[in-house]
Amino acid sequence: MMLPPRKTAAALRSILYIEDDTDIQSIASLALQSIGGFAVTICSSGPEALAAINSGNRPDLILLDVMMPEMDGPSTLSALRALTSTASTPTIFMTAKAQPHEIAYLISLGALDVIAKPFDPMLLAHKIKELWSKNNA
Repeated sequence: MMLPPRKTAAALRSILYIEDDTDIQSIASLALQSIGGFAVTICSSGPEALAAINSGNRPDLILLDVMMPEMDGPSTLSALRALTSTASTPTIFMTAKAQPHEIAYLISLGALDVIAKPFDPMLLAHKIKELWSKNNA
């Protein structure tokens, strides 16, 4: 008896990381690139991320800070969802506000999950790969 082919998860290669804190940008991008092997594009604000997307950046995954000046994470996610190219791009919020009701709210917006800050840089890439695999299983 032949078994149907197993669905294989798409490879996670590129991440758009939207974070206004330069120290966190540096730590996370270093961890994601050196440990995870990901190509990481960093944007410091929602408008900068939208400009990157409109310029042709097509990430496999979006990591998104919640608290940012000018345009917060939920507003940025809403704007990204309005674009055809990122309407269904998996998004993970990263935030210091990680109480259960806050996590539930962010997931209700369409986020794949929430990673609490501070995070362990040595485990960040593994956590993202785990969430990616769970989403693509």
